[in-house]
Amino acid sequence: MLSSFLTGPYAIIKGYALAFSNLFILNLLLSAAIIFLERKKPTSTLLWVMTVNFLPVFGFILYLLLGQDMSRRKIFTEKQSVDANLRRQAKRQLRKIKWGTMTYHNERIADYEGMLQMFIRGEREMLTQDNDIDIFTDGPDKFNQLLKDIREAKECICFQYYIFKSDELGRQIQDLLIQKAQEGVKIFMLIDGMGGRNFPLKDRRRLREYGIKIAIFFPGILPRLNTHMNYRNHRKIVVIDYEIGYVGGFNVGDEYINKDPSFGYWRDTHFRIIGPAVRDLQWRFFLDYRFAGDEDDFVGFTKLSYPVKGDKELVIVSSGPDSHADSIRNGYDRMITRAKQDIYIQTPYFIPDEGLFNSLKIALMAGKNVHIMIPEKRDHPFVHWASRSFIGDLLPLGADVYLYQDGFIHSKVVLMDDFISSVGTANFDIRSFILNFEVNAFVFDENINGELVKKFWMDVYHSKQLTLGDYQKRSNWTKIREDLSRLLSPIL
Repeated sequence: MLSSFLTGPYAIIKGYALAFSNLFILNLLLSAAIIFLERKKPTSTLLWVMTVNFLPVFGFILYLLLGQDMSRRKIFTEKQSVDANLRRQAKRQLRKIKWGTMTYHNERIADYEGMLQMFIRGEREMLTQDNDIDIFTDGPDKFNQLLKDIREAKECICFQYYIFKSDELGRQIQDLLIQKAQEGVKIFMLIDGMGGRNFPLKDRRRLREYGIKIAIFFPGILPRLNTHMNYRNHRKIVVIDYEIGYVGGFNVGDEYINKDPSFGYWRDTHFRIIGPAVRDLQWRFFLDYRFAGDEDDFVGFTKLSYPVKGDKELVIVSSGPDSHADSIRNGYDRMITRAKQDIYIQTPYFIPDEGLFNSLKIALMAGKNVHIMIPEKRDHPFVHWASRSFIGDLLPLGADVYLYQDGFIHSKVVLMDDFISSVGTANFDIRSFILNFEVNAFVFDENINGELVKKFWMDVYHSKQLTLGDYQKRSNWTKIREDLSRLLSPIL
């Protein structure tokens, strides 16, 4: 009787105990690796250690998908060299600013030379002058102009998007690119490995048959299976004939031209730039393409010209896991701390890090007007509820918060007073600041700022203001979702 018990339930219990012990040891080893090898920020490290130990199997899978730190690995080592000529130009501009010999079209820029020095010292990103800027907030308008510019291309097209879909809009662009390739125009496409899941292999092969060079950034094991949620190239850059540049929030897909009923009207913001700033967009594209594709394919950078088309002064600022400084995030912080009266933020995801969050609180307590707009419609539930949680802490301090209701707002815009504007690909969240590759244009100009402020207030007519009273009436279930999502915010 006793022997049968020892070989029955006891053996099962012993097996479970052994498995648990092995799992415990494995979790300890993984926790040690997270702490001592990955060198993450303390908050992120603690969260991952807790996740791995409280969710032994599921936590390990989550870490493989979201947690691995690639920033120090070989994947980014090829992107460390910077063109010697650009280095010299950056040093020259930095000396002019420090010695007081830098001249500006707009004299107000002199008050923000500390911000310019920060960009130059961080990633050698310089102020460019004599630019012309067009603002697009409507998908059909933006893509009609882009298609027109592509049709008129004579020499080279550099085409980079996070999301590229082979739907109606995507096929229209593909057909036009093939037509231009047949005319002898050199075409380079760079699509993110996760955002390009709906850009099938047969379409890539078709484009390549016509001589179009295609590179996939950080591809997955299979075309539709990418286990790496982090380190995505979120940039949207188009450069045509070395003279026309596009940067902003629109991707390529039918939803961006208002043809997806689940989203409805798609509200976004995009710049079309002509002038010396296009050089910096071209250089950014070259670095990304060189990493993902064959750098021998790309021969356009040395042919850049700089047409003088306007009087706008701006800095093209990029950031990512391979950068030395969190330049976009730091640019946002400088705008918030230097604001004299108004701060405007339009973003689909509002998950600031602790430093930015404190800067916003201080600005509100100092009597500044902070206006924030996020979509009422949610496309990522955890991110949405985390955003609501952070906003809830700003409402008692007097923040004006608006929930956009006329479709989905995807715009990534930060405005300071009546002068500085940032438009680009970076959301106001930790993922954009640390985990994704992003690019923004920081513009120093009253007219551009005035147009964007006007568009913000036009969007208010399509929004519902979230008051402190409304927020306090939320259900207990909503509070639980907010608290849980905020706990996970460092890895969302």
